[in-house]
Amino acid sequence: MADNSKQSNIRINKVYTRTGDSGQTRLVDGSKCYKDDLRVESYGTIDELNSCLGLCSELLIDENTKLFSEIIDFIYQVQNKLFNMGTQIAMPQTKQENDFPRLNASDVTGLENEIDKRNKDLSELTSFILPGGCKIAANFHIARNVCRRAERRLVSLHKNTPVEMVNLQYLNRLSDLLFVWSRYITISLNLDEKYWSP
Repeated sequence: MADNSKQSNIRINKVYTRTGDSGQTRLVDGSKCYKDDLRVESYGTIDELNSCLGLCSELLIDENTKLFSEIIDFIYQVQNKLFNMGTQIAMPQTKQENDFPRLNASDVTGLENEIDKRNKDLSELTSFILPGGCKIAANFHIARNVCRRAERRLVSLHKNTPVEMVNLQYLNRLSDLLFVWSRYITISLNLDEKYWSP
């Protein structure tokens, strides 16, 4: 994945400010909007996804095996990309500045390469998989669901105000990767997948 890192120039020395008590919040450019605005809902759901990924990473760390070290490192990269995306979404499109971090096509390609790497040794599916198999895999499925919701929120925002398409593409691929990771982890731990039985 490409490293588009830039200095955040963020200082947080007070947790509460009381400025949001009226149900409004400030966007990156300083403009105000209500907290249920599509833009806030979008980057809020991306933030929720980031928290889910943090839990997934910690569960892998608790497994105490080098087997998942590459995935843990990759999740850390993804979390940073999601923060970059959230920053872009929190900036009204007409006022975006080039010095804010952005995703690009190589970030999407990075997800696709990881999908191919983990999926190549997995068995072909002949049925849908039920979320589960183990606690770790179940949490990856939860993250996948939140990722899909973040994508839906971003689509809703895009219908009202243009969003850079790479953000939608990234969330779409990320949900696929989370599904593949859930399978890869289950198989790597020598556990059985649960299949839909209609």
